[in-house]
Amino acid sequence: MPSYTLRLSYPTSPSPFLSSPLSQTAAAALISKVLMPSFLEDDRRNETRPFIPRTLSYSNATNLRRHVASGVSRLVLSASHGQSFPQGLRRAASDTYVLMTTWLRFKMFQYLGVGYKWITGILALGCYAFLLLPGFLQVGYNYFYSGNIHRGIIYGDQPRNRLDLYLPKNRDGLKPVVAFVTGGAWIIGYRAWGSLLGQHLSERDIIVACIDYRNFPQGTISDMVKDVSRGISFVCNNVADYGGDPNRFFLMGQSAGAHIAACALLEQANKESTGGKNSWSVSQLKSFFGLSGGYNFLNLVDHFHSRGLHRSLFLSIMEGEESLGLYSPEMAVQDTKMRNAVSLLPPMILFHGTGDYSIPSDSSKSFVETLQSLGVQAQLILYEGKTHTDLFLQDPMRGGRDDMFEDLVGIIHAGDSEALAKYATVPPRKRLVPEFMLKLASSVSPF
Repeated sequence: MPSYTLRLSYPTSPSPFLSSPLSQTAAAALISKVLMPSFLEDDRRNETRPFIPRTLSYSNATNLRRHVASGVSRLVLSASHGQSFPQGLRRAASDTYVLMTTWLRFKMFQYLGVGYKWITGILALGCYAFLLLPGFLQVGYNYFYSGNIHRGIIYGDQPRNRLDLYLPKNRDGLKPVVAFVTGGAWIIGYRAWGSLLGQHLSERDIIVACIDYRNFPQGTISDMVKDVSRGISFVCNNVADYGGDPNRFFLMGQSAGAHIAACALLEQANKESTGGKNSWSVSQLKSFFGLSGGYNFLNLVDHFHSRGLHRSLFLSIMEGEESLGLYSPEMAVQDTKMRNAVSLLPPMILFHGTGDYSIPSDSSKSFVETLQSLGVQAQLILYEGKTHTDLFLQDPMRGGRDDMFEDLVGIIHAGDSEALAKYATVPPRKRLVPEFMLKLASSVSPF
């Protein structure tokens, strides 16, 4: 019989805008530029990136635009670094560069659909972020000034191959470790988005590594999976230096991060089952946690399109329609060639809110049922009425105790009766945002 757990809680009012984070990627990027201090992007300024490393479609015409833009950008960069170019040529190259960047922005707007839904969505996102600003400021202050957070640790040689490490104040003994992959619709993900979770778990003597990865259009799904796998490998091989327990290692992802982490896990299991070279092992994982994730894109591509993530843009992220099955974990595990790989998977525990409009909870339910039919230990924990961001943002900002956090900590510390008894007596977490602002945020939330 399928294993489900339903957590009852006060339902959150659905958004009147019904616009998902997938439809607000450009909007979120604009808001983040306003709310996020410039030094949050220090590592980005030091990266060398191609102008358009991935195309927005796979047509020959767009490939031609990519090569032209890339060439123009190199010309402008060379001129800006003092190489010998006539003044007129530098000016012409700069003008062309501006035209190409304007064209790219226009294409992104075209994909996202500049209309009533987009405009109301960006307004909703702005209101939502403003109402949660008191919480963001407190979390951000701790993020930048806490001595227990190590920011920007480099784990690879690609852009954005960095992670943040959240360490408990109590360094006595070995601590369980969670490698966390944040969401962001595959376009605006950033490791700092996991700061609230990282800070809360570290208060429960859990080490958290928030892994960053290339976003689209800087990379497509295969690049994201490769980055995350490399980040997991780095954590596995180095976290013992920070007091991590190699026998209590967990992998977790939220939203798009849950999907990418699941893909990285399946890819690694497949490598191990075929005798490939491995820098980390699936056997090192105690469990996989998926929070509000999507796992079957053959079923979700139309849903995403209706919510604002244009089909062409999504297929570009996923490297074409022919790759949807490959990068849909629920479909991939059913491939007979993956039978041996599936047998290596750790326990899979999925969390989802029944009020999630961005990625319906049926996505997690279907994946759990598929895994169980293949003999994988899998469990689904549902939270009645919770939306896409309730479990990750609003509930933790309420302070006190919330169901998802308690469930997560209980699983991580399972078997450690001393730790569980200790945390049962600790004071509840403090509230970060007044309740009326949280309720208003829920009512205008575009998620």
